[in-house]
Amino acid sequence: MNRKIALVFLVPLTLTACPSEQGLTGEEARAAVQESALSSEAEGLTASAVDISTHFTIGQGVQAAADELKTFVGSQLPCAAITGQLGSLSIEYGVKPGTCVYRSHTFKGKHTISVSKNEMGEVKVNHTWDKLSNGKIAVNGSAVVTWNFNDQSRHVTHTATWTDLASGVSGEGSGDQIQKVLAGGLTEGIQVDGSRSWKGAKGTWDLAIDGVQMRWIDPVPQAGGYTLHTPADKSATLSFARVDADTIQVTVASGKGNFKFNVNSLGVVR
Repeated sequence: MNRKIALVFLVPLTLTACPSEQGLTGEEARAAVQESALSSEAEGLTASAVDISTHFTIGQGVQAAADELKTFVGSQLPCAAITGQLGSLSIEYGVKPGTCVYRSHTFKGKHTISVSKNEMGEVKVNHTWDKLSNGKIAVNGSAVVTWNFNDQSRHVTHTATWTDLASGVSGEGSGDQIQKVLAGGLTEGIQVDGSRSWKGAKGTWDLAIDGVQMRWIDPVPQAGGYTLHTPADKSATLSFARVDADTIQVTVASGKGNFKFNVNSLGVVR
């Protein structure tokens, strides 16, 4: 869920059927993919930042959690200046020597983590981001993360604004998602179900997320799908399927049209 888990392809490889009047045109399909890409890029960056906050002992109180997190962040990202008080950490990435890479992102900017509950029955962590960046996109916003220990999931709600640093294109949106770890564990990636909406230059986009499996090392999800509703009041589905170890196929379907993309491990469309 970094740049490598964003939809970075721009041009449809094949059109297997002509879209109906209600379906997306080729140009609209490209716009849908680009908008989804930018939103996914921002989500991938913040999801990686959220993952940092999972490394503490449950049930030991908020200050103990903050102390453990301070030690963990310092060990993983020695580039960060970290200060803490009353269960909270203020982090500024990239101001000290050492690596700033975590989950394939090179962090820069400011990040506040506040542990408001750390009990055996409930854990709640709040995040705020100030110009958090991976060199490709910058994000300002906040998130609330709670844990469900019965089904081993975490619930993430967020609001954020983001800007693509190369193009200057920006968006503003929110999301409500359930995240679970993949079979290979958290180091492999997460599965996401839920929803996301955002406002871009063309209007408001709404996205339903169904069983999307995101590996940290992949350029796009390897399974699951999105249902996207566009500002033009049209809908499309984006589905993901692994072709081989190096390739994932993405299909954008709307009306009678199927726009197919193949994306390799470097995020290159073939």
